[in-house]
Amino acid sequence: MDFARYQQAAIKTLQPATPETDPVLVPLLGLVGEVGSLATAYKKHLRDGPGLISGKQYLREELGDVLWYVAALAHRFDLDLEDVAAASLVKIKDRWLPTPKTDRTLFDDTFPEREQLPRRATLTFALRREDEGRIVALLTRDGASCGDPLTNASYIDDDYRFHDVFHLAHAAVLGWSPVTRFLLGCKRKSDPMIDEAEDGGRAIAIEEGISALVFSYAARHGYFENVHHIDHELLKTIAAMTSHLEVSVLRAADWERAILTGYATWRQLRENGEAFFTWILTSRRSPSRHQISAPCDRLRLERLVRS
Repeated sequence: MDFARYQQAAIKTLQPATPETDPVLVPLLGLVGEVGSLATAYKKHLRDGPGLISGKQYLREELGDVLWYVAALAHRFDLDLEDVAAASLVKIKDRWLPTPKTDRTLFDDTFPEREQLPRRATLTFALRREDEGRIVALLTRDGASCGDPLTNASYIDDDYRFHDVFHLAHAAVLGWSPVTRFLLGCKRKSDPMIDEAEDGGRAIAIEEGISALVFSYAARHGYFENVHHIDHELLKTIAAMTSHLEVSVLRAADWERAILTGYATWRQLRENGEAFFTWILTSRRSPSRHQISAPCDRLRLERLVRS
């Protein structure tokens, strides 16, 4: 039986509300009650053991009651249960399933190589104490500086000076990072509209805002050490902030992977003080058994050894 047929059959048994009673109230309270009954049924299932046939039948019955009330509420809200179910699957897929590699393309595949995020890059983070006593983080590529030396820009010594690694993780995992394009000098200037809308100041500010927002959240959650998932509300906020940008085609699960990848690397930087790392970002149109399909889900970080 499909959801449409089930809903049509279920609402035939829906009793009319009494006068001056909100017609939503009875099925809503009924759903709350049935969820409680389902919890009680599962408690008995745990207590009596899974082999008890009546326990499984009781669970089946309570789940059926929950489904009936969901169908009744959908009807009261003038919603189609089949549409509700389909939308739920879309939401769950976005949250928990990263975009398949076969569905991924790099956003700059059609641009000249000089305007592409590097398909392979080795960059170095190092610390330097300035004359004023400030400790700054320097990001370099092949000995050339990428951007300005960064401090924590805070009263707190929280190592935000290393936050460019979050942008580099966005580039490595999402194939997207206006900040990284600025730092590495690969903005897509051959297309003025793309350069302005996707790689320009507003997009850079949005990505910096995402980094600051996530850092504030991460500081309250142990900087994601031993954390495998991020609150969906935070990912929804990021989706809203980037809804007009090319990265919006990616999923919440992709963002979660990018964020956790960046913080895994940041924690190593914080521990080591300075290091170099490599990312590999390859187009699926030019596969090699020695390369990770685009985009990768990690940065390879190694200790910086000085002679």
